[in-house]
Formats: sequence, C-alpha cells, structure tokens
Amino acid sequence: MNPEKLDILAFAAHPDDVELAASGTILKHISMGKKVGIVDLTRGEMGTRGSAEQRDQEAKEASKVLGVHFRENLMLADCFFELNEHSLNKIIEQIRRFKPKVVLCNAVSDRHPDHGRASELVSRACFLSGLSKVKTTFHGASQQHYRPYAVYHYIQDHWLNPDFVVDISAFYDKKIESILSFKSQFYDPNSKEPLTPISSEGFLESVKARAVALGRYINVDYAEGFTVERFIGVHDITELL
Repeated sequence: MNPEKLDILAFAAHPDDVELAASGTILKHISMGKKVGIVDLTRGEMGTRGSAEQRDQEAKEASKVLGVHFRENLMLADCFFELNEHSLNKIIEQIRRFKPKVVLCNAVSDRHPDHGRASELVSRACFLSGLSKVKTTFHGASQQHYRPYAVYHYIQDHWLNPDFVVDISAFYDKKIESILSFKSQFYDPNSKEPLTPISSEGFLESVKARAVALGRYINVDYAEGFTVERFIGVHDITELL
C-alpha cells in the first residue's frame, strides 16, 4: 500500500485559492476520515501585497487550521507559468506520487488568468498521468501511470453555475479562519500596502454571500460549488439534498 496515498488532492495556482473556494469541503472530508493534500503551483510572488516569504508562512498556518495531511509548492512562476511539458510533468509527478481518487483544481475561467490556465494545466496532467508511455520519476524512482477517478473544479471570483454543491455549514467558521491565515492578503485597517480587489473590508462579506447563495439551493446555511468534467453517477436519488 502506498503510505502517501491521498483521497483528495487539491491543486491551486496560488496559495489561498483553495482556502477561498474549497476549504469547507476539505475540512468536511477530513472530518470524515479522508486524507487530503494541497499542491500550490506558485508562491503567489507577483501579488501586490506581502511577499513570497510571507505567503509561504501563511500557507503553513492555513494548513494547520485545515488539518491537511500534506502541502507542497511546485515553485512555478506566478503569472508566467505555461501549459508546457515542464509544468505538466511537475503536476503528473504529484498525481502519481499520491494517487488521489479525486483532484480539485482552479475554476475553468476567472478574473485572474492564472486560474483558468492552472485549471487546464491540471486537467490535462490528470489525463496524461494515466498514459504509461508518459515517463516521470520522483526522487530518482520511476513512477507508475495513474489517472484520478474524477477532476472537480472549484468556483472562484466569477460566478459559474455549479454542477454540484457541498454543504459546509458546520465548517464555515473554520473556513474563514483558514482564509484569514493569509493576513497579508486581506483586510487590515493598519496596513499601509495598496488596496487590491481582495483586501477591501467588504471582500469577506462577498465570500459569505457566495456561500449563502450556494447553500440556498440545497436548503442549508453555507455551501461550496464545483463544476465537473464528466457526468456524476448517483446510487440513490432519495439521498440527494
């Protein structure tokens, strides 16, 4: 048995993407005994506020809040990573290393162009990871091909109609705690750094409003939404929310 095997592996273009869009879902599944890891593609070094070193520390703090089993940064270039063999292979290595049943990744399109590009990059890597003739090594050892069971895209700044939503009501407060681990990025009345679209006082209210809006569709307080790449099979339609 692979001791590193994960149930869910979440990829993000930047540290804080997962916390903002999918941390409630991650918290819920960890509480159910699932093993979950996060792979950040970049350090978010091109962000207006804070520094790469601050983001590194903030990601560690957020990981503690979430209780994830693993977090790693692939050190791709923020704003400049591309859909190429180098980037694909770095992601394939992580997929084959952890053999997750489910991969979560960025929104298929969004305000920040890195998000849509990361979405396509991870989706393609998941497919290529299943091809035996695509060769990768990790720590000097050849890896076996492996393809995740499903790829789900979380929803970020732009509204996208979800294909399914997850009730995160019991985990909403912890979700916000994980987001606030990224102190350099969000509202701070004492900060002297430039304002950004996510550092305004009202931004966290928009996060709450999104969770409430998605929760309303399934009659719960808070939810997170995801889009899919293939149809989802259902065993018992009477158990759906």
